[in-house]
Amino acid sequence: MSAADGRLDDAITDFSHRLVEVEGVAKTVYVAGSGPAVVLMPEMPGISPDVLRLARWVRDAGFTVHVPSLFGIDGAHPTAEGGAEVIRRACVSAEFRAFAGGGTSPVTAWLRRLARQAHAECGGPGVGAIGLCFTGNFALTMALEPAVIAPVVNHPSLPLDDPAGLEISPEDARAVRDRIARDGLKVLAYRFDDDRWCTGRRFAAYRALLGDAFDGRVLPGGSANTDPPPFFRDVVGTPHSVVTAHLVDEDGHPTLRARDEILAFLTDRLNRTR
Repeated sequence: MSAADGRLDDAITDFSHRLVEVEGVAKTVYVAGSGPAVVLMPEMPGISPDVLRLARWVRDAGFTVHVPSLFGIDGAHPTAEGGAEVIRRACVSAEFRAFAGGGTSPVTAWLRRLARQAHAECGGPGVGAIGLCFTGNFALTMALEPAVIAPVVNHPSLPLDDPAGLEISPEDARAVRDRIARDGLKVLAYRFDDDRWCTGRRFAAYRALLGDAFDGRVLPGGSANTDPPPFFRDVVGTPHSVVTAHLVDEDGHPTLRARDEILAFLTDRLNRTR
């Protein structure tokens, strides 16, 4: 199917489609590649062609990428109208905590179990977790699972109504902080400097929680792709998605360097014993 702006949906034919059940809850997970596992969570409004492009880069870097379907239409090009509806549904879903005071999103417990299963299947020293936008902070919360050793927090947008807040309960925040300190983990993170959904105040909150374990990297908003899909142009309305919708696939470009840094981070931590 072609979107109104002429861009194509992604049929996702080069991934296996698995129905993964965790404690009675089943979700579709798209899996491809070989090597240690990386759980790549979609950004709003779903598993878009740009998210799948990132998944393929992760796969081609030597990992088994797992992309769980959490919202939206899998493979769909992000339209403004369709994306806005997906946000509305997610904001009232029991699986997510989109607003301040809600604590940790319940879906992260399912994602931690997915990471545990993926580690048992794929082996290696541990699992990588990449969050994007709505799921950005999920990569941090997944570090409550001992198998997760390489969390990447990309432009986390929750809570939507508190630009200085973190989408995590106080108890989970303390547990994540202690686990990261105990095991010497690092948390890699990205945002654009003029992103109104992921502000400098949010990165400051991560730094206050995690200290030097938080490696927050900021790109100039002027480097963002100026022709993103309609959802990002009309609804997001600001440079936001560093390694997906606002990435510029040109050698030496800051967003492509960010992608390479993420792949290097995963390689360093997940291939240590190989």
